[in-house]
Amino acid sequence: MSEAKKVFLFGYSGHAYVIIESLLDAGYKVAGYFDKKEAASNPYQLPYFGFEKEVNVRNIVGDQLVFPAVGDNSIRKVLVYFFNSLNLKQFVLKDPSANISKTASIGVSTYVGKAVLINAQSKIGEGVILNTGSIVEHECELANFVHIAPGAVLCGNVKIGNESLIGSNSVITENKSVVGGALIGAGTVVTKNVMENGIWFGNPVRKK
Repeated sequence: MSEAKKVFLFGYSGHAYVIIESLLDAGYKVAGYFDKKEAASNPYQLPYFGFEKEVNVRNIVGDQLVFPAVGDNSIRKVLVYFFNSLNLKQFVLKDPSANISKTASIGVSTYVGKAVLINAQSKIGEGVILNTGSIVEHECELANFVHIAPGAVLCGNVKIGNESLIGSNSVITENKSVVGGALIGAGTVVTKNVMENGIWFGNPVRKK
């Protein structure tokens, strides 16, 4: 039996806990974490390796895997660029309960969470979070560093721009686009293209 692959996490708080449990369920071993400071709470008893800007990450990580365990889109973007600069080994984390089409494509450092559905011919960028129970229907395109919150539904042919946040239980109807940097509030129903960034909410959707 082969030894479990080790993963070094960057960030260690609420979202990281979800990542850790998906890693363990998928057969990985969590080697420890990097963060600005050592966490006050350490429920998974992980070793702390320091702040990535103050230690030699390349020497510590070696040829093991790395993963951005933070929910904030902009911080996740910085981390992925940092990984690229050091040529660290990135991967796609797929929770075993996720249902992913064989024709879907997914970029590195993306998290596909518990009970997520990704349907045929969808394209998911790098550093994306598809959170618990979210649905990405056929031929959707998600740019880099997007966050799809729990229970959100993207109907067919939806396009989501860089660093957008699609709130919990919101619905983006078929063939609609959401511009990069937009925040779609929880429970929102998007029935038209959202072409300005900022906060959008309601049914029908409107800008705050």
